[in-house]
Amino acid sequence: MDKNTEKILKKLPESVRYGIYQLPESITDEMEEIRLKARQDTLIISGGREISLHDKSSVTPELLEETLNRLLDYSCYAYEEELSKGYITMEGGHRVGICGRVTLKGGRVHLIKDISSLNIRRSRQIIGASQKVMGSVWDEGKNTISNTLIISPPKCGKTTILRDLARNLSNRGYRVGICDERSEIAGCYNGETSYDLGGRTDVLDGCPKAEGILMLIRAMSPDVIITDEIGKAEDVRAIEAALCAGVKTITTIHGSSYEDVANSAVGELVKNHIFETLIFLSANPVTGTVKRIMKLAGMKKGA
Repeated sequence: MDKNTEKILKKLPESVRYGIYQLPESITDEMEEIRLKARQDTLIISGGREISLHDKSSVTPELLEETLNRLLDYSCYAYEEELSKGYITMEGGHRVGICGRVTLKGGRVHLIKDISSLNIRRSRQIIGASQKVMGSVWDEGKNTISNTLIISPPKCGKTTILRDLARNLSNRGYRVGICDERSEIAGCYNGETSYDLGGRTDVLDGCPKAEGILMLIRAMSPDVIITDEIGKAEDVRAIEAALCAGVKTITTIHGSSYEDVANSAVGELVKNHIFETLIFLSANPVTGTVKRIMKLAGMKKGA
């Protein structure tokens, strides 16, 4: 089992940790999620399958509270902003979704208490994951990078491919800036990334995308900026600013079709061919399947 996964397991309850260690490597190697719920069996999602640890008698509400505290390194205050959004990103880039009783402050979500369930989404590096799209993102003959938007529903491998694109482009001599708002692409912890992102990659961790894109342009003179899950109006303005500065952008958005993207907050960027390449991913038959690649350069705008 890789060291990054061990970072999750060492913070889990002993009964859950023991149950996972008993699973075959074929399951643990492909493990995607660990779902803990009070008084219910722990569920492992691996390769699209659901495996029960049959441990519901040991998963108490008190145990869930203790598990969350361990995941937070007993520092609730440090994760207050993330907790208000219903998740935290732990060491290694793993995202932990949280459900329970919501407390409000000034009419807005402040914290989640009385934890009823946790969903730990495992983050991992797959070297070569971007190879199938690299030729559409990078033109070797012209030595140019295409402004690229990766589109898919959740859990289809967008972030894994982004991570490997950063490594690939960096190793080809490009200065890469990663604006990692949710600490998932680089998995930074105490200033150190959990993954091989290449020697020319700079990471701005935990920073909102709109501000981070502009900060990277001003401070690090990147050739390309990589970020995840755009969708706000201010994100669009930041991408336009990058375009004006001659900096390429590779990013992702949730969706399933061209129509989904055209009708989204970034629709005008797509219709006006600011994004030159659209990559559609699917989880069928496996996570990271490239369903379609659209090259918008040369197409009639609005088509």
